[in-house]
Amino acid sequence: PALPLGDFLPPLYYHHKTCSSSCLIQCLPVPPLAHTLQRYLKAVEPLLPPDELEHTREAVRRFGQEGGLGERLQQGLEKRARHSHNWISDWWVQWAYLESRQPLAVHSNPAIALPKLDYSDWRGQLVFASKLIAGVLDFKAKIDSGRLPVEYLRGRPLCTELFPLLFSSCRIPGPKHDYVAHYSKARRAPTHITVVRNYQFFQLEVYNSDGTPLTEGQIHSQLCRIRSQSWKMDKEPMGILTSEHRNTWGQAYNRLLRDKINKESVRAIEKGIFTLCLDSPVMRVSDEKYSSRMAAQMLHGGGTYSNSGNRWFDKTLQFVVGEDGSFGLLYEQATAEGPIISTLLDHVLEYCKQPVSVRAPLIPLPMPKKLYFYIDPEIKRDIEQAKQSLDILINDLDINCFTFRRFGKDFPKCLDLSPNSFIQVALQLAYYRVHNEICASCDSASLRMFRGGRTDFIRSPTIQALQFVRAFDDPSVSVSREGKVDLLREAVEAHATLTEQALQGQAIDRHLLGLKLQAIEEGLSVPKIFMDTAYGLATHWKLRTGQVLSNTDSVMCFGPLVPDGYAVCYNPQPDHVHFSVTAFNCCEETNAETLAVTVENTLRHLQELLQPSA
Repeated sequence: PALPLGDFLPPLYYHHKTCSSSCLIQCLPVPPLAHTLQRYLKAVEPLLPPDELEHTREAVRRFGQEGGLGERLQQGLEKRARHSHNWISDWWVQWAYLESRQPLAVHSNPAIALPKLDYSDWRGQLVFASKLIAGVLDFKAKIDSGRLPVEYLRGRPLCTELFPLLFSSCRIPGPKHDYVAHYSKARRAPTHITVVRNYQFFQLEVYNSDGTPLTEGQIHSQLCRIRSQSWKMDKEPMGILTSEHRNTWGQAYNRLLRDKINKESVRAIEKGIFTLCLDSPVMRVSDEKYSSRMAAQMLHGGGTYSNSGNRWFDKTLQFVVGEDGSFGLLYEQATAEGPIISTLLDHVLEYCKQPVSVRAPLIPLPMPKKLYFYIDPEIKRDIEQAKQSLDILINDLDINCFTFRRFGKDFPKCLDLSPNSFIQVALQLAYYRVHNEICASCDSASLRMFRGGRTDFIRSPTIQALQFVRAFDDPSVSVSREGKVDLLREAVEAHATLTEQALQGQAIDRHLLGLKLQAIEEGLSVPKIFMDTAYGLATHWKLRTGQVLSNTDSVMCFGPLVPDGYAVCYNPQPDHVHFSVTAFNCCEETNAETLAVTVENTLRHLQELLQPSA
């Protein structure tokens, strides 16, 4: 029998053989409809004028009434949850990523830039790259053998289903939507990586015939061979094609694969365990601008006259090692998530600190295989168009990275405030100071406490945040310092509560999306609640944010979700915070540097509010 509306589904569990032990991982519950609708109204309240809010309340009331459309769709979702291990993840990946037609470069793939490495020539580059490859293979071996330690959050084990999918996977372009190919599931899993240097791709076998991984010394000798085969820049940067609009790339992809040689080369790239990009040095900039330049290089390669041809943006995992000491990675989100990548990165960086322990055996290795492409006039035109499109996109993106050094996450912690929620409220105040309004903004919460869980959104603009930002600078509002501190605490606690709800699978955005997609699945018209102006405003994410959960001094970077928006990433360390801010130059209202400077000043002002002696 159907459950009464508003009741939780019974908690379902599955026995999850994680990477190092067996434990129970709960299946994601479908939140009660009444809770989600009530929280949705709370979420749109700070964004809407009173008359529009009243109209939305009526639309929500009609949708959620007993025996109404909302109840029917909720029952459909509950049935779906009973018959699948995760009722939303597949829908979310399809809707948010695979059906999106925007280029992966800038718009979708996040990048992580790490501090400059201690070398500045090709010798240091290849030594470090050898260690990096060995470190990634060591991480993969731990996954394959079930030895990767289980991660916990709030005392509960986290799902590890995504880890094996990181390797030998690739997004494949299609005319209407993409799909992801997972070659690691094949009977004979791939044993090679692809290395790209000077726009030339190579297939590098990384396992010996007995199945053991190559040693660092063996990998280094193979990378030296690749370098000797790729002295000159290739005339045609094939990788640029993957940066195109997805429909355009999908059509070019089909043309490219008509040729047998091209098909073999593309398949080798797609099947590779991961891709290593050996970048050429880029023009030197001041120390102040270095982190912004490195973030740009990791995100898109710097343009068609720089290293953008050394990328295959469809690949799930790409590591970038520059001849000038630059280092980072970028990943494709249909398969990978930030927390998974952070775990991988932390492991690799720890591995790279270890001394070389195994000497290279004197076994002759096969020459790395250069991947060739036959380029006819049509493909040549596709490449030229892709080069032009990517350079326009890169010139349109403004990136500003900085490190805030007056305090880090320990400061709000010592005042019993959540560091993430504190930074989120600071971002709300900074945006308000620049634009004199608050906007739809999202912070990601991981759903890995549930089987197959991906992410949901934490909606940062709350009524409490609005009250605080209005009171903070307005001279006409007579609020004492103690009153402002109270308002700040209330805003931080409101965000922390939403965070907790999201981690427990009780946020609203995936549920609302599920209800909308359930209607489409049943052949119904899209419900009026989703055609309402309020829903359009509430999902026009002008402020896309993300926290990097990493022990390293890394800077994550991605582009805004909307043309008139920003993306802000931050990595809070104990005594400093790394930030990246991006915006599009084509929008006159937004400016990455203006928001970055305002964020820095705002954090300083909040410190002075909480610690007047500072």
